[in-house]
Amino acid sequence: MVMSVRRTLISLMASVVVCGIAVPAQAQSASPKASKDAKAAPAKPEAKPAAAAAAGGAEPTLIGQFGTWGAYTAAPNGKKVCFALAKPSSSKTNPPNRPRDPAYAFVSTRPAEKVTNEVSIMIGYALKPGSESSLEVGGASYAMYTQGDGLWIKNAAEEERMVEAMRKAAEVTVKGMSAKGTETTDTFSLKGLAQALDRLAQDCKR
Repeated sequence: MVMSVRRTLISLMASVVVCGIAVPAQAQSASPKASKDAKAAPAKPEAKPAAAAAAGGAEPTLIGQFGTWGAYTAAPNGKKVCFALAKPSSSKTNPPNRPRDPAYAFVSTRPAEKVTNEVSIMIGYALKPGSESSLEVGGASYAMYTQGDGLWIKNAAEEERMVEAMRKAAEVTVKGMSAKGTETTDTFSLKGLAQALDRLAQDCKR
């Protein structure tokens, strides 16, 4: 299930990038490199149908831009998905200046699966198997489950509390380690996230 959800998120993200719709602008320069997942659908007009096909024939629709977060809806394979998407406001590696692909933070709601406000991070590189990753927000640190280049909260029972903290905080920090041993720290601004989630909650009822 995790892998199928991950593929859906990546496909939707690729569609967003290809269609050129509001990947939050302040972080556009976070990495000059294209995402590996987006390489299959480069940002050219003729690639647009390919990205739509990857997302089950559904191109995401931007329903609002709130601060650094874009609010989107899509219906891959006929199942509605609502998600907020942002890129990091800052990214650091240790050792410095190691190449990597862009990172993205998602908060997704999938009514057909009875999933609300699931947080996931596409980190932009292959994570070291068995390594510890964390998400820090509001003075608390949450352990993250890693698979491939994706992060999800380890203890699902803590996710609602984490999302509430994200609604109120100014930023969230995500730490991980690549398969090659590079440590990364990504900081995402949370400006507009609460408004984006409120808008998605309304839209996903329809």
